[in-house]
Amino acid sequence: MCVSQPVLAELPAPLTPEDFIVFDAKQAAIGQLLFYDKILSGNRNIACSTCHHPKFGTSDGLSLGIGEGGVGLGIDRTAGSGDSAIKKRIPRNAPALWNLGAKSLHTMFHDGRLSIDDKYANGFDSPAEEWLPQGLETLLAAQAVFPLTAQFEMAGNPSENEVTGAVHDRIDAGWPILAKRVRIIPAYGSAFVDAFDHIDTLEQVTIVEIANALAAFMGLEWQSFDSPYDQYIQGDTAALNATETAGMTLFFGKAQCSSCHAGSLLTDQKFHALALPAFGPGRTRRFDPMPRDVGRMGKSDRQEDAYRFRTPMLRNIEKTAPYGHNGAYPTLEGIVRHHIEAKPIWARDLLVLPDAAWISQVDFAIQSDTREMERQRRVRDTVPLALSDSEITEIVAFLEALTGTTLNDPRFGIPKSVPSGLPLD
Repeated sequence: MCVSQPVLAELPAPLTPEDFIVFDAKQAAIGQLLFYDKILSGNRNIACSTCHHPKFGTSDGLSLGIGEGGVGLGIDRTAGSGDSAIKKRIPRNAPALWNLGAKSLHTMFHDGRLSIDDKYANGFDSPAEEWLPQGLETLLAAQAVFPLTAQFEMAGNPSENEVTGAVHDRIDAGWPILAKRVRIIPAYGSAFVDAFDHIDTLEQVTIVEIANALAAFMGLEWQSFDSPYDQYIQGDTAALNATETAGMTLFFGKAQCSSCHAGSLLTDQKFHALALPAFGPGRTRRFDPMPRDVGRMGKSDRQEDAYRFRTPMLRNIEKTAPYGHNGAYPTLEGIVRHHIEAKPIWARDLLVLPDAAWISQVDFAIQSDTREMERQRRVRDTVPLALSDSEITEIVAFLEALTGTTLNDPRFGIPKSVPSGLPLD
């Protein structure tokens, strides 16, 4: 087909190293070990890397994650067994970690419940409110502390360990317990003293230094701006083939993708409703007993925010399936078609949900609530578009051209072991 190719001046500005926060490499080296170390989980059985592993593009390959109590990694992860088996699926798809150290990022999580804001005098509007500790240097550092306190993600059940028991008293009560676990390990304690100027003794290491180290690692390890698309907008117009170029033209034009996936990071950081199929335990407002996901409204408590979710960034999206806030679609073609078709075709067998018979009655319970399903169907911010199969193929080719080389040549990589001596995933 003949397309009108967008000129470089009409495309987003290229990402450059100057668009990213400068992190300390020594701190990042500590963060690398902590990211893969299960010492930060209540029961010492799950690490950050379990749900954000390089093998799965820094996600986990599942529609809805299997957190604390699960066994294995990625699509082979099981829901566990006996008393340690999971009590609930993670309500949302594990987001990828690409470019989270960008200076322009101001909001995180699918519902935006963490943002840069000084309303609580600690620099952030977060679920911890005024109990979030002072000294977290970046949005990424603030994000890092919350999975540690989440019962079904990393903390475990209240009767199982002292960390989650403390968190159930108040969200900030578990962090000192985890910090002490880490700092009394000699290799960690000495590394913190060496890497942080204000730390003279290991007793000074708190969750703040741990979070700042994790952020330094993630911010350095997963920068990505060398894809064929990035090369193109940097001036190498031969970096994209004809199909990818046609897809780019559609993305920034007729298909209207860039109305939300805007700017250098390919996100407007705002919230939009796609009317994705509803399933899973959901994440909703406090005291709402329904297994539904109300999206942004869970944070804002505003009706107009219901069922809207933050626009994701798209670098390396080819590597981070399944797609959508709940991982409803296993392919890029599927999620693209959902955006543009009036009545998208979807079936339960598209989901990647490890079997957990004891909680399976919750998986699709919301779909029997006809009123709730109608409410969700009515809220949709995308409009049907008349795109041909070949045009969809071109858009998918462009999305695949957003894949960079960082996964192939990481700055730090996966450690062979961690100071706690706990096994790696």
